[in-house]
Amino acid sequence: MRDWVLHVDLDAFMAAVEILRNPELRGRPVIVGGNGDPTTPRTVVATASYEARQYGVHSGTPMRTAHKRLPDAVYLPTDLPAYEAAGAAVMDVLRSFPVIVEVWGLDEAFLGATTDDPEALARDIQHAVTAATGLTCSIGIGDNKHQAKLAAQFNKPAGVSRLTTETWQATMGERPTTALWGVGPRTGKKLADLGLHTVTQLAAADPAELAGRFGPTNGPWLRYLALGKGETTVTTTPWVPRGHSHETTFTRDLTDPAAMREHITALARRLAEETEGRPVTRVTVKVRHAPFTTHTRQAKLPAPTLDAATIEQAALTIFDRFRQDRPVRLLGVSVEYTQTGERR
Repeated sequence: MRDWVLHVDLDAFMAAVEILRNPELRGRPVIVGGNGDPTTPRTVVATASYEARQYGVHSGTPMRTAHKRLPDAVYLPTDLPAYEAAGAAVMDVLRSFPVIVEVWGLDEAFLGATTDDPEALARDIQHAVTAATGLTCSIGIGDNKHQAKLAAQFNKPAGVSRLTTETWQATMGERPTTALWGVGPRTGKKLADLGLHTVTQLAAADPAELAGRFGPTNGPWLRYLALGKGETTVTTTPWVPRGHSHETTFTRDLTDPAAMREHITALARRLAEETEGRPVTRVTVKVRHAPFTTHTRQAKLPAPTLDAATIEQAALTIFDRFRQDRPVRLLGVSVEYTQTGERR
């Protein structure tokens, strides 16, 4: 008997929920995103069924691109209440097992378990989830969250895989750095510019060089990930986010500064209404100009506040620091809260 971390990842979650509601869609390429109209500009795929993924359509794919590749696919709008209900039902199933359940979203959770056969436990969980909800899940097993998260992707859909410190080098060593949890294409490119293309190369990199390129915290953290390390504690304490954000992508570029300010005000007001009593300490504004250049600016407030007018004025003041003589395709506002507890 020993401690394990399991990562439960529901397969093609939103599409799977839609197929459960409409069984005649089973076996067809189903794509969920935006308002369900694939011709709407600047919308992206939220989830695609595995039948659609065979054609290169994945989460984040522009809907228009998906439509070009799969004009005959079924396109559906997102239905957040339905996904929230389905995700909650799965979490209830997980809590029926002798494990610690740490919810990480609508469709994923980490489990802390003490067992001598984690694969058997994982299969029991899979069977229970499907029996209760009709959904399938893939489960990764590891010594820490990082390993378990990666392992859950190895054998989708409905697979069980193990990745541990003992097998880390053999399994991950020659994979690209972007195979690590949290290393995206941009960071991967920056690492490649340093001659660090594989996980093994990143693990052997000079921490001082990484700190100089990525900062004193993020640089060493990248090497930490490449060594297969990660958080081992699983807790039922809900994660409290550092902040919250809203953004709008416009189907047609905005050119009127007054209209831009109206949108900034609306986004800031919405955030002020959603603080749930957590004072705001910092406001950030994001502007994406046509065709695709993105800039952010932020300001720390003189004092933490719940006052909507103060938050709105801060957002507008920050926005006024941007050039407003170019078409805008996206506007976003985010706030950072007073922190009472954090989780990396």
